[in-house]
Formats: sequence, C-alpha cells, structure tokens
Amino acid sequence: MSELDSQVPTAFDPFADANAEDSGAGTKEYVHIRVQQRNGRKSLTTVQGLKKEYSYSKILKDLKKEFCCNGTVVQDPELGQVIQLQGDQRKNVSTFLVQAGLVKKDNIKIHGF
Repeated sequence: MSELDSQVPTAFDPFADANAEDSGAGTKEYVHIRVQQRNGRKSLTTVQGLKKEYSYSKILKDLKKEFCCNGTVVQDPELGQVIQLQGDQRKNVSTFLVQAGLVKKDNIKIHGF
C-alpha cells in the first residue's frame, strides 16, 4: 500500500514557477498612446502610463511646441494623469518619447484604428 501512495501524483500548479520567479506579475510599465475620435474629422491623442516623477506639464509644453498642436493634462481617478493632444499624434509622440529618453521603445503600446 505504501508503494501506491508514493506513486500518486500531487496537485500540480502550473503558475507556481511563474509566481516564484516573477512575484510582480504584470509590473512592466507600459506607456499607452491612444487616439479617440471626436466629431467628424477631429481626433484626440491620449498618453498614459508615464512615470509619476516626470513633470507632465513640461512634457506637454515640449510636445505642443514640437507638433504645433494644443493639449492639456487631465487628472483621471483610475488612470492618474493623462496627457491629451489635439489630432492624431500617435507616431509623433512615440518617437518623441523614445528620442527624449523618457521611455524605451519596447514599453510603448500604440492603440487605435
């Protein structure tokens, strides 16, 4: 009987290894760049997920000067601070953030259309 007891497999947890190695699952910080359609041809680009220690107002000021568009920083209860820019500026913003050294290219997610 003891031989059979030793051969019975124990409960297998497929996620045990992942939890042991990477205790902060999903902690990789992504910067999400989205476009939202307003009315007609008008659109809005939102940037969220930047590090909290960055000065959002200074980043916004540089983005506005670089792309000749208006924008604002909005405080969202769930998402924190979100930068909003007029127009579809997804590609421009992603290249700007990489060239400025604020975010690595691998950490940028571009959404929309």
